[in-house]
Amino acid sequence: MSVEELSELLEKPASEVEESLRQLQSTIRRRRDSALQLSDVAGRWIFEVRPGLSPHLPESFRADIPQRLLPAAALVAYHQPMAQSQLVDMLGQRAYEHVRDLAKMGLLDRRRDGLTRRLTTTRRFAEYFGCPEIEYRKVRSWFRQEAEKMGLTSAQLAASLAPEEQLSINEFSDESSDEGTLEVE
Repeated sequence: MSVEELSELLEKPASEVEESLRQLQSTIRRRRDSALQLSDVAGRWIFEVRPGLSPHLPESFRADIPQRLLPAAALVAYHQPMAQSQLVDMLGQRAYEHVRDLAKMGLLDRRRDGLTRRLTTTRRFAEYFGCPEIEYRKVRSWFRQEAEKMGLTSAQLAASLAPEEQLSINEFSDESSDEGTLEVE
């Protein structure tokens, strides 16, 4: 829940709620044997299993990501930090809704950067996809290595994640933007 939602629910000032959350977070962090942690993910406070323990949880405990969001998630992971406008160039207008949904799930961080937003993956993204790193540059390197092992470009990887959708994904390159379009049918 956001600080504002908790403040309204508890009928306490937002500053008091936020201070209490930070104190609780600090208390939990000091307990080395705690399986849970309190985290601020994209402006929402959540209790979650510590990252070191998440691989030991049953698959049924993982939140499912709708398949329609996987191409956007893959493209951001591959190209991060990425301007949202670049993702829109690659996926079209549906990218706005996909970014919003992924951010609500705590998988993407989106920060204002001029007229667009800068997109990066979160620790929760790394945990969900089994990445051994959490820092976004290391996640990007890991993700690119995984795609390379499969012999896929970012657009091919993204299209392969949602085979039932007919996607037209423009390839994006950090070096040049004259790349072609990948059509998947």
